[in-house]
Amino acid sequence: MSESPVTVPVCYRHPSKETYIKCTRCDRPICPDCMNEASVGHQCPECVAEGRKTQRSARTAFGGSVAGRVGTVTRWLIGINVAAMILSVVSGGMGALAGGGWGGLLGNQTPLTLRGGVIALISYGPGGDVHGVAAGEWWRLITAMFLHYGVLHLLMNMYALWILGRELEASLGRLRYIGLYLLAGLGGNVASYLFDPQSISVGASTAVFGLMAAIFVILKRLNRSVAPIAPVIVINLVFTFVISNVSVAGHLGGLIVGALAAGVLAYAPKQRRTMFQAIGCGIIVAVLVGAVIVRTLGYYT
Repeated sequence: MSESPVTVPVCYRHPSKETYIKCTRCDRPICPDCMNEASVGHQCPECVAEGRKTQRSARTAFGGSVAGRVGTVTRWLIGINVAAMILSVVSGGMGALAGGGWGGLLGNQTPLTLRGGVIALISYGPGGDVHGVAAGEWWRLITAMFLHYGVLHLLMNMYALWILGRELEASLGRLRYIGLYLLAGLGGNVASYLFDPQSISVGASTAVFGLMAAIFVILKRLNRSVAPIAPVIVINLVFTFVISNVSVAGHLGGLIVGALAAGVLAYAPKQRRTMFQAIGCGIIVAVLVGAVIVRTLGYYT
């Protein structure tokens, strides 16, 4: 009587490799190179990929992606501010570096801060042209939050952004965090335009004050102690009113708008949370834009 030779199973992806282990989902033989550890047994690469399609991605308590925990957006924001500082110094030219107190490095006005800072109306140039937000240069309300008067100004704001930003980015997720940052910065710059229109205001502190307020709101929402952030806010507010050449309106505006935006993000109902967050933040933007339009019309009536 003849006997058939015993057939040894081989990996379905690597026929040259013998194996007695099977995927727990599709029952196909898999070698050690194809094994993916599962809650029970092992799975093949195709079954793992198929499972990921139906698995909901992890989210933070406020609906954001957990990808924000690595702090990528905060690093990019710091990089943009540093790049803007370099461009600001270079815009002053070598003459400013040689005889103007190192130009923008030590806090002097530069062509870039002149053209990108928040101010209602200003006249400069060979023909005495009129510039400013009221003259249609609305981009100043955005660019101002990335410009600084000198390296010390930059370092102070970037240190605060590094400390506060990573915590908020991890809690909110990347998209909600960048929305909060831009809203707070815009709110502070709009306040500067409304209440301090003849001073050229620049600096990320409008957004940073908003981040401080946001951490306070989020800690309250999570029923955690606000002791770590409350003294920081108080100290910075004292400095705002005591130190000269500080945009009080900008700091307070950023603080208020940051708190409002954080409230929208933190207290939106879980059902259709993203929709409520988007609508709430959109309303804040609409109010800020409306305030700018009304204030600008006042210059021409």
